[in-house]
Amino acid sequence: MRLDPNAAVVLLSGGQDSTTCLVWAKARFARVAAVTIDYGQRHRVELECAAIIARLAGVEHAVIPCDSFRALGGNALTGDESVAAGVRSDSELPNTFVPGRNLVFLTLAAAWGWTRGMSELVTGVCQTDYSGYPDCRADTMAVLQQALRLGMDAAFTIHTPLMHLSKAGSVLLLRDLGGLDLLTHSHTCYNGGRPPCGTCPACVLRARGFAEAGIADPLLRS
Repeated sequence: MRLDPNAAVVLLSGGQDSTTCLVWAKARFARVAAVTIDYGQRHRVELECAAIIARLAGVEHAVIPCDSFRALGGNALTGDESVAAGVRSDSELPNTFVPGRNLVFLTLAAAWGWTRGMSELVTGVCQTDYSGYPDCRADTMAVLQQALRLGMDAAFTIHTPLMHLSKAGSVLLLRDLGGLDLLTHSHTCYNGGRPPCGTCPACVLRARGFAEAGIADPLLRS
C-alpha cells in the first residue's frame, strides 16, 4: 500500500504534549489530521479539549471509540481508584499506567491513516520527563513501527518529537512554534480538574516544566 509521506495523523488527547505535537506536525507536513481515542477514560473533558484544540488548529478531527480499556480496568484513569503517588509494589509502575494503551492507540491511528493514504504517525510519548510508562520509550516505538509496517504492508513512520525533551524543553518548543495559546484549552490533570488540581503527578510535572522554562502556563491564565 502506497501512502503519502506528506500526510500525518496526530494522536491528540487534548493534553499539553499532544497539542505540542499537533503544532509540530502542522509545521512539517502538508496534510495533518488529528485522531482522539475514546477509551473509556474517566475524565471526559479530555475529549472536549481535543475537539476544541483541533478546531482552533484548523485540522480534521476524528474520535475513534475503543472502550475496552474501561472494561479491563486496573488503573486510575479508566477505573474507580484514586491517583496515587509513587508506584505499585507488584508492577513498579504508577497506578495511572494503562497497559497497552499507546500500542493500541498507534495501531488504531495507523489503521485510520491507512484508509486515508496517510503514512506519518505523530505521538507525544517521552522518556525524559515521563511517569515511568514502558510504552513511552524509544525502543518500544521502534519495534511498534516495524510491526505496523509489516502488518499493514505500508511505510508508516512514527514521529516522537518530544521523546528526548524535558517538560521545559517541550514548552519552549511550542513557544517557538507559536502555539502556546492553544494550551489555554488543554487538559492534563489526572484528577480531571479544571482548573487543574495542581497536586497530581501530571500537574506537578507540567508546572515544573513551565517554571523551568520561565513561562506562564496559558491554562492558568484562562
